[in-house]
Amino acid sequence: MSDLSDFPITKRWPAQHPDRIQLYSFPTPNGVKVAILLEELGLPYEAHRVTLSDADVKSPEFLSLNPNNKIPAIIDPNGPTGAPLGLFESGAILIYLADKAGRLIGSDAAKRAEVIQWLMFQMGGVGPMFGQLGFFTKFAGSAVEDPLPRERYINEAKRLLAVLDGALEGRDWIAGEYSIADIALAPWLRGLEFYGAQEIVGWSDFPNCVAYVERFLARPAVQIGLNTPPR
Repeated sequence: MSDLSDFPITKRWPAQHPDRIQLYSFPTPNGVKVAILLEELGLPYEAHRVTLSDADVKSPEFLSLNPNNKIPAIIDPNGPTGAPLGLFESGAILIYLADKAGRLIGSDAAKRAEVIQWLMFQMGGVGPMFGQLGFFTKFAGSAVEDPLPRERYINEAKRLLAVLDGALEGRDWIAGEYSIADIALAPWLRGLEFYGAQEIVGWSDFPNCVAYVERFLARPAVQIGLNTPPR
């Protein structure tokens, strides 16, 4: 049996199955990425519900695994050297797990580079910009009277959607084959509905993106991962 006692997070969220990958997450666009990938890969894991409250993500136990106090994070009891490995940042976790399984990260070196390219597009563009759009349309930022921040993120979201819509022309998946890039991107596109932002960005003007999200949501592993761990 794997010994995870060196990880303080397991004191607050005990591992019932320490031989499985431990997932600490909440079903946000970033949080569901890892659960979906674990389901797609069929890797055994145990999910722990870590809410977005300071009591959870700023607790000493969680900070011991992720000093950036953001979900998701994982512990792999069987890391590359045989010792347990803790990891945070959703993009890094996706690459690590896909490499571990040898799947969903490109069928050759050129395709791998393309997959990582689109993953970085999500991490550096879609995630931050859509997150700010959500803040200024649904959350506290919606009370800000100055229209400039809201307009900035609306326009940037539209620009990013146009990039994706063009790239998806004639393709089912962003890198040509289903990959971690899709698992990173599609939950954020789906999040526009949660933010109440589909109308203001003209979601219907991006038919390739609309069909892309529908294809993504039709996958059984996605349906499980979207609610793991349950709210």
